[in-house]
Parts: sequence; C-alpha cells; structure tokens
Amino acid sequence: MAQQRNQPDSKKFSCSICLDLLKDPVTTSCGHSYCMDCIKTHWDGEDGKRIYSCPQCRKTFTPRPVLEKHVLLAELVEDLKKTGLQAAADDHCYAGPEDVACDVCIGRKMKAVKSCLVCLASYCENHLQPHHDSPPLKKHQLVEPSKNLQSNICSHHDEVMKIFCLTDQQVICYLCTMDEHKGHETAPAAAERKKQQKELEVSRLNIQQRIQDRQKDVELLQQELEDINVSADKTVEDSKKIFIQMIHLIQKRGRDVEQQIRSQQETEVNRVKELQEKLEQEIRDLKRKDAELKQFSDTPDHNHFLLNYPSVSALSESTHSSSINIRPLRHFEDVTAAVKELRDQLQDILRDTWTNISLAITEVDVLRSEPQPKTRDEFLKYSREITLDPNTAFRYLLLSVGNRKVTSTGEDQLYPDHPDRFTGWCQVLSKESLTGRCYWEVEWRGGGVYVAVTYKNICRKGKSDECVFGRNDKSWALRCDTNSYSFYYNNTTTSVSGPQSSRIGVYLDHKAGILSFYSVSEIMTLLHRVQTTFTEPIHAGVWVLDLGTTAEFLEVK
Repeated sequence: MAQQRNQPDSKKFSCSICLDLLKDPVTTSCGHSYCMDCIKTHWDGEDGKRIYSCPQCRKTFTPRPVLEKHVLLAELVEDLKKTGLQAAADDHCYAGPEDVACDVCIGRKMKAVKSCLVCLASYCENHLQPHHDSPPLKKHQLVEPSKNLQSNICSHHDEVMKIFCLTDQQVICYLCTMDEHKGHETAPAAAERKKQQKELEVSRLNIQQRIQDRQKDVELLQQELEDINVSADKTVEDSKKIFIQMIHLIQKRGRDVEQQIRSQQETEVNRVKELQEKLEQEIRDLKRKDAELKQFSDTPDHNHFLLNYPSVSALSESTHSSSINIRPLRHFEDVTAAVKELRDQLQDILRDTWTNISLAITEVDVLRSEPQPKTRDEFLKYSREITLDPNTAFRYLLLSVGNRKVTSTGEDQLYPDHPDRFTGWCQVLSKESLTGRCYWEVEWRGGGVYVAVTYKNICRKGKSDECVFGRNDKSWALRCDTNSYSFYYNNTTTSVSGPQSSRIGVYLDHKAGILSFYSVSEIMTLLHRVQTTFTEPIHAGVWVLDLGTTAEFLEVK
C-alpha cells in the first residue's frame, strides 16, 4: 500500500489531446507536454493559418516549432507503466472479500484457482501444483473455487458425505448408514445425481419445446392482429361507399355500423394483444427458468445439487393451450355482405333486418378455431364420458354400470346423508363440471325423463321449484315422454316437435352460450336450441319421472 501511495499520479503524465499516457513525449516552449503524433496532427490542421498554438494555453508560435523527443519524460512514463501494471497484478492475485482464498497460504492469502472435493480444500496456483504432479493427487476431483466445501462434511461424524438417503432425501456419510439411517434405502450421491440429472434434462427439453410452441403462437397472433386491422379497415371503407348511395335514408345507420365495427375491432385486438403479452411473458419466464436449470445442472457439487434439486426442478403447468389455431380469414366480411343487402332492400332492412348487421359484427371471434358441428361425426369429436355422482342421487334412485345408469326403484338405497343430495325429487347430477365444447348422449326407457343441465349451486333440499330441473334460472331441461317433448327453463314451458327416439344427444358450447338437444336415431334431428350466456361451469343431470324408468349416459366415440 505504501508503494501505491508513492507512485506518481498517472494523470500528470497524460497527453491532454488523446488523454492517454504520453507516447514519444515532446514539450513546447510554453512548458506543456504532448505525444509527438498528437501535437503534429494538431498543428497539421493549422497549416493554412501559418500560426501554430498550444492546445492548453493557446500561446502561438511562428514559424512551426521543430520538436524533439523528451528523453527524461519518456523514461518516467515507462517507469510509471511498469510499476502501475505490477501493482495491479499483485493486487489481482490476492483474495478479496468476495473471493475464495487459498487454504494453505499463510499471512495474506492468494486467490484460490481450484477446490478439491476430496481434500475439501481450496488452493492457489502454487499450492495446487502437487495435485498436478503427484499421481495419487491427480485422481482427486478439482472444481472451480467454492466456499461451500464444508457443507460436504457430516456434522455428526466429521466424515465426507458421499451417500444419498432415498428414504429421507438427504446427503449422509457412510457412518450415518449404520446409525440413524440404518435400514434406509441409499445410493451413491454421484449415481443419484446422474439419475436426477436425466430428469432435469427432460424438464429442460419440455421447457424448450414449450418456448417453441409459444413463439409459434405469438407469430400466429401477430399475423392475426394485422389481418384483423386490414379486414376491419377495408370493411369500414366498403361500408362508407355503400352508405353514400343511401345518404338521406341510411346515414344514421351508417354511423352506427362504423361505430360497432370499431368497437368490436378494439375488443378483438385487445383480446389478442392480451393473450400475446401473456404468451411472451411465459416465454420470458420459461427462458429464465431454463437458464436457472442450466446453471444448476452445471454445478459439479453432487450434494449441493441433490439437496436443492426438488426445489428447483418443479415446473409450473402452462395456463395456455399448446397451440393457437386461427380460423380462415373472415373477420368482418359478413358485415360488408349485410350492408350490401341493406342497400338492395332498403325499406325492409330499415324495418326488420338491421339486426343482421349487428349480429355479423358481434360474431367476429378470431380465436375460435372451428365452426359449430353439423354431422354426428363432428359432434362425436367433442364427446365426453359422463358419470353420475352418488352423493347427489335421490334416495330411491339406483346407480349402476359404472355410475352411468340410473333406475327409479321405489326402494330406499340407504345412501348416507350428504349436503349435495337431492332430498325432494328423483334427480341426480354428473360428477364432471362441463365447460368448452361437450357432447353426450342419454338413452332412456320407461315412463319419461328430464334430460337436463344445471349450475352446481342449484338448491338440493326440499321440494320447491328452486330444486327442480327447468323450473328456475339455474337449469335447462328437455322432458322426454313416450309421444312428446317439452323444454323447460325458469318455469316456462316450450312445446317441442321432432321424431321420437329413446336416445337424446346434448351439445354444449359453453363459451358461445349454445345448448342443443337432438333426437338421435339413424340421423340427428335438432329438437331445441338455447342461446344464452353461461356464467359458471355446468353439470349434466336427469330427473327420472316414473317407477322402473331408466336413463343411461352412453359411451359414445
């Protein structure tokens, strides 16, 4: 430190032009020093003036001075370079507060360049040499300098811990296997590390695949954003041209159409951007997790790896679908078609068909991948296996065939008390809560049944309308009798016509708010369709009307 204090200030030997240490120093008659090349270049720029100046004090010289190298100053600069570099090198070799110090050095310790997992000590370059020269020491495992070597020593037996206890999930020494871990399942730490390392690599591959999937989704969404905007802009322009032809009669409707399109455009763009941002955030999180796992994977310390593996290997499940399918480009084109119809049928549109335009706009859904199914094969793509929940079954209902069939027996089945059980009506609900697109079929035999869907929070106790399928605003039900159908919702009855069948198909599109009932025989015939808004997941259910009547939820594929 004293040597450093006695060193000259390097700034005093710096060129004021290049700000570096002087090279081939020269001194002007005014006493200021510069690098020879720097002052020559400066004066070359003043040749046109025939007057040459000092860059620091601005003293002028005429003619241009002839400069010679300042030998003494050059020697001082060279000495400064040598002493400064040597001091920096010496300081660099000694261990600081954040460095791993050599365990062998006495006095001021040098930085360790390696740690030995066998000796459990760290060595500087000089004291590491025996590990390079001695054959027995060459077999030791050297790693990058580590401050955690003592964590490899058993606190009970003062032995190196090289065994992993699978029973207690901790690293132990060989004496522990004969003591508190006697009889436990164990494995060499290195072998167990290798096994878990493979699991870690699988996790990383999973992350990398998910990153690729999300990147593809982001690209799809970016293209979709552009298509939405192009389609919306084109539709607005086309609509304006059409409405110009109907200036006096339809001007107000034209403004309404534009407003709705822009509103829906904004809604759709915001939805896509929100999902895009979530996917990009997930990509960043996955990349960060992958980097953390890579860093953790590269640690050579088996014990550190095994002790921390369970906490770092956990991978949260994705909250998003693995891929996003965009339906063919038909965003706002239907709006244009509706506006043209408005032009051609002006009087009728003004009275009746204005709704067509509004519906065409609001039906834009860029993230819906497929249209509604039409054939039975298309419905079967959404088939769900429905099982009935015994805890909801009325006491006189017998469940069978894997809890998919229910029969009204007239005999108490001695079910235990349960808060979910219907106590006043012969009804039962499915175990499964249903969202998204679902299709199932119910086959019935006997006097009649109600095929229903309901929110889970429908009342269960007593015989009020709040507990009955179709007589409240929490449930929808199709009544199937021998010769007729009826639909019930919120205590309102709707007559339904259609071919009689013992098999009823039910299709749900929860997001779109569509609930449809079909008569199923050789063909599917629509009996009744509901368009509503579902505010929670729903459950399938049946209400068996007569003694001996059965209803079975079929396995359809």
